Amino acid sequence: MDKPVLLITGVCGRLGAKAASLFSEKFQVVGLDVCTPENPIQGVEYLLTDISSLENVKDSLTEVRKKYGGQIVSVIHLAAYYNFEGGGWDKYEKITIGGTANLLEALEEFEVSQFVFSSTILVYAPCKLREKIDEDSPVDPKWEYPLSKIRTEELIHQKRGAMASVVLRIAGIYTDECNSVPISQHIIRIFEKKLESHFFPGNPHHGASFLHMDDMMQALKLLVEKRDALPKEELFVLGEPDLMSQADLQREIGILVHGKPWWTIRIPKWFAKLGVMLKGCLPFLKKSFIKTWMIDLADDHYDLDIKKAHEILGWQPVHSLRNTLPKMVEILKKHSTKWLQNHEF
Repeated sequence: MDKPVLLITGVCGRLGAKAASLFSEKFQVVGLDVCTPENPIQGVEYLLTDISSLENVKDSLTEVRKKYGGQIVSVIHLAAYYNFEGGGWDKYEKITIGGTANLLEALEEFEVSQFVFSSTILVYAPCKLREKIDEDSPVDPKWEYPLSKIRTEELIHQKRGAMASVVLRIAGIYTDECNSVPISQHIIRIFEKKLESHFFPGNPHHGASFLHMDDMMQALKLLVEKRDALPKEELFVLGEPDLMSQADLQREIGILVHGKPWWTIRIPKWFAKLGVMLKGCLPFLKKSFIKTWMIDLADDHYDLDIKKAHEILGWQPVHSLRNTLPKMVEILKKHSTKWLQNHEF
């Protein structure tokens, strides 16, 4: 018996590759991406596709129809643009928003049960200490990445047609090895005893939720399994309720790496920006991962209420960043050269 078809965009990315592996046993996974996979998964059909090209997307989906028919169980849409440098709105429009529009148009020729879109918790306005963000919290995207996500969410609402849609507003993803740019750069600054690692231009008691890759995959698995029981439009916030503040991270990373808490001084934002600009101008200094626009967001606090996902999906994270940090640092210490190369930014 033929397996039901499940489509994944951005299949060569970290989330896409993991999702393809997760679903490949029970589904015929078809993956779209602008590149080819380094480690192809057996049984997964890879189609080289530039999602920003409507013609390219339609050509790929025509191939899907010819080979597998016109029914798709679930589309897991992960392809998007991201830029730590700041700016680049034209690419966000072309890839994240425009690419989704292309995909939705091409899918009109199919019978699709479910369309899952990966958004971000950064679409929300930051909350205050002892407050929680849930699905109904106010949105206020502060830079291009979350703005592109909220615009794409609106597009899906308008253009989904008969498809049921699920928007996932997801916290930052990490793994046992780390594979999270904000976390890895934080660890590297302390590991290398950089002077800048002791200074922070925001409230050290603020922080943002993260989410382990395995818990993210479990959420996707439950979504696909329960697709027929969900409303035509659904929204979930996904992240860990155990939030580590900047002060928590400084202390724990310092203890794990150097055997002692890492002292931290709060500095004015203007002073932090001056330091970043100087590092960018002086040729003998390595440019900082931290950009001036990030400093304005240093006070932002994203503490999550995930009750809805627990009640409807039966989902609850089983990992936490607090308990995974020792694994990250252990791997770093055992294989420091490789770890630093893998997390170089």
